[in-house]
Amino acid sequence: MVGGGPAGLRVAEVASAAGVSVTLYEGKRSVGRKFLVAGKGGFNLTHAEDLDRFVTRYRGPEQPKDFWLRALTAFDNQKIRGWAARLEVGTFVAKSGRVYPKALKAAPLLRAWVKRLKNQGVYFEVNHRLMEVKKGERFELGFENGRHGEADAVVLALGGCSWPQTGSDGHWTGVLKALGIEVNPLTAANCGWEVAWPADFLSEYEGKALKNLNLRVGEEEGRGELVITRYGLEGGPIYQLGPALKKRKEAAVEIDFKPSFTEEKLIAKMESARRDFLKEARVRWKLSAEACAILDWLYGPFDRAETLAAAVKRCVVPLSGPRPVEEAISSAGGVCWHELGEDLMLKQLPGLFVAGEMIDWEAPTGGYLMQGCFATGTLVGEAVQTFLEAQTEN
Repeated sequence: MVGGGPAGLRVAEVASAAGVSVTLYEGKRSVGRKFLVAGKGGFNLTHAEDLDRFVTRYRGPEQPKDFWLRALTAFDNQKIRGWAARLEVGTFVAKSGRVYPKALKAAPLLRAWVKRLKNQGVYFEVNHRLMEVKKGERFELGFENGRHGEADAVVLALGGCSWPQTGSDGHWTGVLKALGIEVNPLTAANCGWEVAWPADFLSEYEGKALKNLNLRVGEEEGRGELVITRYGLEGGPIYQLGPALKKRKEAAVEIDFKPSFTEEKLIAKMESARRDFLKEARVRWKLSAEACAILDWLYGPFDRAETLAAAVKRCVVPLSGPRPVEEAISSAGGVCWHELGEDLMLKQLPGLFVAGEMIDWEAPTGGYLMQGCFATGTLVGEAVQTFLEAQTEN
């Protein structure tokens, strides 16, 4: 087992519980580093929505139609909460549907998890950064520190390339390409997008929030809050729309600043106003100063209520591109689905499995990323046991 993130730890847990001898190699000096970074935001473990809706959150080119239904059915959001409870970590469902530990921390869960793994016989080898995989009668692993390991089956769970300081730096792409495995380029997902704000705008509004928005990119929609940053926009709705934005030749997002009002209703609320329409909108429409500034920059000045109302409902903000993948919450790209069997074993290299963000899938924030890692880890942990049993019988 190579990689000590949530997917790798889950593989080790499932496989060792079934009696498989597991050595877990980790490139950093401790496991679960990305796990702990995720915990800084309260540690969103999963989401409470129904399975039918849950499975639609996962996207990826060539992604098998029924894969996520099968993977999530085997280890769904209720099972992950039960798993946490057995580690004596209680969870709760927030109003948003997101599921968090009651302590809003990842560290207590990680400590209990590692203790369980050690009790199950998992052996940890840290400071082992994978550099090479060779296939002979057994798999041979070469590490940066000069050491080697051998195994009858190997699982790689080395993450994507977001948050590289945690060890998830994408260096494994070269290792797999050397074995003839096709890997799609790793790109930013769940990331901010850049906007060429006017300098005077940033001096007043950087760090301010735009609340209760509806965003649209083509037929895709997202709703929630955005934050104005020195380089552009951050926030859940634009993260959600990232896949749609990346498909467009010229990226732009259409913002509805007042989704609870029709254009006609906004015009009616202006009543007898004949001038200073942005000023009047602050009072009559309760439009924020930040929104007014954006509208004035893109569409102003306004000499009619009708023109302002149309801009409020359909404000198109041009985007110059996504932020670098190193800053992203997660990454897209990875091992192509056609390289994998149903059990996430590489077709060209029987006995070599991949799990978690190494595979070419992406999901929005909200607990779906963590759930995806746990679900693929569970599937692979079970598959390793089945593979090794079949090898023994043969």
